[in-house]
Amino acid sequence: MAWNEPGNNGKDPDPWSSGGRRSNGGNKNQGPPDIDEAIRNLLGRLGILGGGKRGGSSGAGGARPTPGRGVSGGLLAGFVAVALVVWGFLGFYIIDEAEEAVVLRFGRVLENTVQPGLHWNPPLIDEVNKVNVSVLNDKTYQNRAMLTTDENIIDIAVTVQYRIQDPMKYVIAVQNPELSLDNASESAIRHVVGSTFMDQILTDGRDLVAAEVHARLQDYMDLYNTGIFVSQVNVVDAQPPENVREAFDDVIRAREDEQRVQNQAQQYANRIIPEARGEAQRQIEQANAYKEEVIAKAEGDASRFNQLFSEYEKAPEVTRKRMYIDSIQDVMTASSKIMIDVEGGNNMLYVPLDKILEQNTSLTGAARPRNAAEWRDLAEELAPYLPDVSSSGTVDASRLNDVRSGVRP
Repeated sequence: MAWNEPGNNGKDPDPWSSGGRRSNGGNKNQGPPDIDEAIRNLLGRLGILGGGKRGGSSGAGGARPTPGRGVSGGLLAGFVAVALVVWGFLGFYIIDEAEEAVVLRFGRVLENTVQPGLHWNPPLIDEVNKVNVSVLNDKTYQNRAMLTTDENIIDIAVTVQYRIQDPMKYVIAVQNPELSLDNASESAIRHVVGSTFMDQILTDGRDLVAAEVHARLQDYMDLYNTGIFVSQVNVVDAQPPENVREAFDDVIRAREDEQRVQNQAQQYANRIIPEARGEAQRQIEQANAYKEEVIAKAEGDASRFNQLFSEYEKAPEVTRKRMYIDSIQDVMTASSKIMIDVEGGNNMLYVPLDKILEQNTSLTGAARPRNAAEWRDLAEELAPYLPDVSSSGTVDASRLNDVRSGVRP
């Protein structure tokens, strides 16, 4: 019987104790609790262990199972069960909405990427690589002392914005795609700056430089199969070296002044040229109108002369007299003064019609005669006052007052 079995009663002493005595003060009737037996009993109650019954000695019924072997098998089974539960639980994972996952099973990549949601893969068998395919990443590259095509040195800062377009290539094709992006960006920037003049980079050529760097960098990413899509490239800053920066600033200000003056001149030209064209067109239209007027008037005069000549051939004397009367009428109609020959003397009667009309208009509001008929009517109204003429050859003042007031004799 073993030293640690309950029925030993101290007959077989502990081989590790001195003199065959126990370490609890030499009491042979008591010993430390049998932990293996307690675990074996617990596992037996749970039905984990099988085998023969406890108790009884070895006999014809068969050999009794070894206690140490049964306990080791039960613990192992329990540990395996717990490990399986933990292993299965660790296989659950969540893919966010902005992510996709690339799964490697025993080092071999699965064909399709894992979409957002809750998924399970066997741990230690599958390797899950999550990749964010929606976020827009950006990196800024500070490049100093770069040589341009005109052998000038410039410091430039470029910002690259990118996102991961193909997660499979991003995880599998390149060992370190971010490092590849950095090296490709440096190469593209130096190649483009090295083939561009410094003045273009400092003034109005930044957009062109950014576009060329963008195209070249995207070609590099496609060539390396990194799965990275370059969204935009911006030239944040471009400055000459510190030692010569003031001189370059003066040059830039001079170029800006030149551009400003050119813009002002262009603005002035845009304002003056349409006005000059409009004025030229107006003068051309006026000249054409004057031309048509003169031609029409000349044709009318020629036609009137031809008609008058035909009438003159029919009755020369009457036509001549009529022409004379019409001419005198036209001349006298334009005059505002009248000279009348008075019978019985050498005096001439002067009638200041302009003064009379001005005073009469201010008093009565009458209008000035506009044609020969109105002048004739006015002369008839003045006829009763004409015989009474003073020795000075002017109309009596009392009679003129009667004329102004509209009183007839």
